[in-house]
Amino acid sequence: MRQRILTGVVAGALFVGLAIVGGWAYMAMILLLAVIGYAEFARMIGYAWHHPAALAGFAGLLLLVFPWSQAGLSAPDPLVSLWLLMFVLLSITVVTRNRVAVDQAALLLLGSLYIGIGFSAMIAVRELEPHGLFYTALAFGCIWSSDIGAYFTGRAFGKHKLWPAISPNKTIEGALGGILLAVAVALVCALAAPAWIGLGKALLIGLIAAVAGQLGDLIQSAYKRVKGIKDTGNLLPGHGGVLDRCDSWLIVFPILTLTGLL
Repeated sequence: MRQRILTGVVAGALFVGLAIVGGWAYMAMILLLAVIGYAEFARMIGYAWHHPAALAGFAGLLLLVFPWSQAGLSAPDPLVSLWLLMFVLLSITVVTRNRVAVDQAALLLLGSLYIGIGFSAMIAVRELEPHGLFYTALAFGCIWSSDIGAYFTGRAFGKHKLWPAISPNKTIEGALGGILLAVAVALVCALAAPAWIGLGKALLIGLIAAVAGQLGDLIQSAYKRVKGIKDTGNLLPGHGGVLDRCDSWLIVFPILTLTGLL
């Protein structure tokens, strides 16, 4: 626990600092997290980062997550990018005579979509004008408070398992505690900056961040259980890999942007 807390404080301080700075400092961090996260995803499928199929996935990932507009370039069409990635990956199954099987190619495509759109949405929210930093803090505040509330409420009052087949330690009581704390944080943000966000919208964001964030956690837990692993990586001592820490983010931010809430 001591190592987990120390790592969380140091990594959290670095992340928050770069988020406040914004611009290319923040975007470079997000790009790095996306690349490391995809390397973890490819490794879970059984491919090293330098395998040709994994490299194709990296290319598709970068087409989605790279901040083209901030670089003064026109962004490639996402649908075209995904089709080209699909075509390249399916071609690799032919060239390798099925040493790269079609189901593995499909998983690599899924990873590019899952990780690429997730991290791209984080950049998009931070770049919103004129209050991108506030909206970023609101979203992350709700996600992190949901995690904290679920953990401590579950330890104190948890009796009924939420989804034991996927994550045996999570409880219904913990999930509800996480939702309540996330909504409370959203309420505080709305009261602190009423000119920037309405109360109803903030509360909806808090609710969605908590529910979708917990679902994102379960999604990653389900995949790790299928692969028979505990952590996606060991980048963060006591916390695991990028996908272990960012699983909630990868679901919450796209939902908040696709729905127009952020």
